[in-house]
Amino acid sequence: MTDHKVVYGPVPSRRLGRSLGVGPIPFKTCDYSCVYCQLGRTTQMTIERKDFFPPQAILKEIEQALKIDEHGHGIDFVTFVGEGEPTLCRSIGWLIRKTKEITDIPIAVDTNGSLLYRADVRADISGADVVMPSLDAGTAKTFRKINRPHRELDFEAVVTGIEKFSREYSGEIWMEVMLVKGLNDTDEELEAIKSILERIEPDRTYLNVPIRPPAEPWAVPPDKEAIALADAILSEVNPVVAITTEETGEFSTTGFTTPEEAIMAIIRRHPMREEQVIATLKRERFQQSDIEDSFARLYESGRIKKVRYRDSLFWVTVEERRGKGKGKQAAS
Repeated sequence: MTDHKVVYGPVPSRRLGRSLGVGPIPFKTCDYSCVYCQLGRTTQMTIERKDFFPPQAILKEIEQALKIDEHGHGIDFVTFVGEGEPTLCRSIGWLIRKTKEITDIPIAVDTNGSLLYRADVRADISGADVVMPSLDAGTAKTFRKINRPHRELDFEAVVTGIEKFSREYSGEIWMEVMLVKGLNDTDEELEAIKSILERIEPDRTYLNVPIRPPAEPWAVPPDKEAIALADAILSEVNPVVAITTEETGEFSTTGFTTPEEAIMAIIRRHPMREEQVIATLKRERFQQSDIEDSFARLYESGRIKKVRYRDSLFWVTVEERRGKGKGKQAAS
């Protein structure tokens, strides 16, 4: 099904098992431009909610993907995640309701939480079974440094919005904290994050580090001692799950007719090492020689390139690294 635009997977997730991704937002359309983002700097900085794709078309893709799943890939969650901030989609509430009408599979929303100060956003995602907001900073100064938000977003308003949602919401809230060396790994900053988590009272907290090439090459994980410190401090609120390695498991590329299409679909959202991509596509009926030839053609055409990060080489799509100046200006 090469006409798919927003639905992909299922893909392996340490939090959600086998996750069918639904991305109702165009590539790098967001209200943050996080230094650690594996998709690169934000090129379309906005806080305006609208329908970027026809909602009926998105729902049709979800229905088609669920029908394909009958052949055995297995889906544990349908996850609204996107290649930007999914709550910018004005129809996300409608999509969640309609998806629940056609499947019993639980629904998750992976969000940066920035728009939860808005009552309409809180209402729209209240139908999900799990909501996973981000909290990477305990202070407004660090918020600006690490998340580089839209200039109209206020740190305390964002935090208060997440807190208010936690009081209204009947599902589970799984907070995510991304640690970046030199930015939010100090005692002071971790204690500030802890204080906010105490206000939100999430059901779970996930502690992450950048594991794929980030928007800024200097955005690297803290050392092991700092990660252990973060685990100890944040665990005083509730048990912390530390995620410091890549996901393992099978990526589904069902519906793609050529290795080129499958390669682009995978690394557009998940920059990966070449051996990982080859192993994935070999499971999906493609021959290794065809996969290697496809890598060569994509590289020669300038559509993909290799990026070195933490002593490993990852394939990324070239468009992921464009628009750097825009992202920097928008975050000011």
